Amino acid sequence: MARNNSKLVPEARAALDRFKYEVANEVGVNLKQGYNGNLTSREAGQVGGNMVKKMIQQVEQGMAGKNY
Repeated sequence: MARNNSKLVPEARAALDRFKYEVANEVGVNLKQGYNGNLTSREAGQVGGNMVKKMIQQVEQGMAGKNY
């Protein structure tokens, strides 16, 4: 099965990158521009997991006041 990692909204790439660095800074992971092959799996997972957690929180807060 082919993987498709393309962004649905290409214009969002810069915002996602800023968000990634913000989350990495919050959890204490030293993320630099470009290749970050020196990160452990734990550190990379910590950044990605916290990004997803924050995105879900934002969506839930946006949905809190709406009736579906």
